[in-house]
Amino acid sequence: MTAVDKGALLARRLNEGEHEIEGVGTVKIRGLSRAEVLTAQKLGDTAKSDRFMVARALLEPTLTEADVQTWQENSGAAEIEGLTVAIANLSGLGAKADKSGVSGV
Repeated sequence: MTAVDKGALLARRLNEGEHEIEGVGTVKIRGLSRAEVLTAQKLGDTAKSDRFMVARALLEPTLTEADVQTWQENSGAAEIEGLTVAIANLSGLGAKADKSGVSGV
C-alpha cells in the first residue's frame, strides 16, 4: 500500500471543460467541489442553486450571482439548464453518477 501525500490529498482537483451555448458561444467551466455541491443542495430553490453553481463553475467568462440572475431573466430556460447539466457532469453528478451512489444537485 502506498502512503498518500497530504499535499496531494488537499490539492484542488476539479474537472474542467467547455460548453457550447447555442447562438452565443462557448464558455469554459469546471466541476463543483463537494463543499459547493452540498451548499447548492441546501439552497432549496432551483433558481438560487443555478445562480450559485454557474457563478462558481464558470471560468470564462466569470459572472457574479447577480450577473447569472440577469441571464436567467433574459434567456430561455434550456440555455442555463444545459449549462448546469454540463457542470453537474463535470462534478461527477451526471446520469452515470447514480450508479456510484453520488446524489445529484
